[in-house]
Amino acid sequence: MCCMYVCISSETTSRSYSRHMEDEYQKFIRRMNPPRVVIDNESCKNATIIQVDSANKHGILLEVVQVLTDLNFIVTKAYISSDGGWFMDVFNVTDTEGNKITDEEILDYIRKVLGSETSFTGSIKSVGVTSSIDRTVIELIGTDRPGLLSEVCAVLTHLKCNVLNAEVWTHNTRAAFIVQVTDDESGLAVTDSNRLTVIKQMLCNVLTGSNKAREAKTVVSQGAIHTERRLHQMMLEDRDYEADGDGSGLPETQRPDVNVVNWYDKDCSVVTIRCKDRPKLLFDTICTLTDLEYFVLHGHVDTDGPNAYQEYCIRHVDGSPLKSEAERQRVIKCIEAAIERRVSEGLKLELCTTDRIGLLSEVTRIFREYSLQVTRAEVATRGGKAVNTFYVRDASGYPVESKIIESIRKEIGQTILKVKLNPQDSNHSPQESPTRFLFGGLFKSKSFCNFGLIRS
Repeated sequence: MCCMYVCISSETTSRSYSRHMEDEYQKFIRRMNPPRVVIDNESCKNATIIQVDSANKHGILLEVVQVLTDLNFIVTKAYISSDGGWFMDVFNVTDTEGNKITDEEILDYIRKVLGSETSFTGSIKSVGVTSSIDRTVIELIGTDRPGLLSEVCAVLTHLKCNVLNAEVWTHNTRAAFIVQVTDDESGLAVTDSNRLTVIKQMLCNVLTGSNKAREAKTVVSQGAIHTERRLHQMMLEDRDYEADGDGSGLPETQRPDVNVVNWYDKDCSVVTIRCKDRPKLLFDTICTLTDLEYFVLHGHVDTDGPNAYQEYCIRHVDGSPLKSEAERQRVIKCIEAAIERRVSEGLKLELCTTDRIGLLSEVTRIFREYSLQVTRAEVATRGGKAVNTFYVRDASGYPVESKIIESIRKEIGQTILKVKLNPQDSNHSPQESPTRFLFGGLFKSKSFCNFGLIRS
């Protein structure tokens, strides 16, 4: 028994030492080959071309895409090559208005963030990462149901927590959201351990509700967090891709077309995605492939009008292609879920006013009184201003009447609440995946496949 113990301990130490040496070797390679960023505004007529070259590592593609996404760039085309020890990506990007990126300050920021020697030795410090010690971050996940957001806000108000920022996603009857709060008296982060324990317990009770079959989780933390990146991780860990009930709620014609086949001659798998184009689509799909621990060897992304096409040649981080039909189906479902999570339906309303405690509760109460269903919302506080976005529909599912919107604007303030889409347009197809329950019931009691070398 004693000899066996020594043998196991020695083997464990050897593996640990081997991994340490491998990490040190990768760092050495990156120091010898620092990242290089080339920005070209001349070669393409209607887009800025950004090329990034670097020594390769798992997750580097997501880090680059995250930086571009957080700058609100629209990726119209992308070419990915990361086979072997070198990584090279080319992105055609525009701003949200479809124009080239010409602001020198922004271009210098890209060169600095993506081109520094230290960029890829750890996580890139992107503009989308919130890092502050003056706020408490609360992660919530549980079964979605009518009135859930209202109950969560009521608990936070009762516990004297002021909501600074919040983002909520729902999919397949599950709800995940990240809320940043401060103590409403001091304006600082909540740090008392007893108080944090009470917050976690009460919020977990709200999330669990009457559904004891599905787990609810509440995590309280401080420090750096990339909200959208973390929401993807939370919902993937919660297995939201396993449909429950009515599934995503998207009509069959609007659901993404995802396929995965094995390319045996190249010992890898090919993922193809066809769906409606929207902002942050590339970020969402790359997040999922990375979290599933797949490595993108080559990729091609293209947009054609309202449609998007993505194709990736992938291997698992252990070097293997997909090994079974069950693994193939899981990848398909996970990518579909990533695309559907943040789609929004309805009329878009933007609220901008001086922030104050209880503002969110007051506004949503007015929506409720007018029988409006909020399908998604983004809550933010910037420089003492509340900048909130709501997507609303009539609780019965019909488009919102103009007279109702005008009545709401009069009550809240016409200069405070602005309409971004006409009410008659609110019955169009979703702009980005329906958030069906969380807010809703609350307010109403060239291609790899073309090579001919791929077999299913």
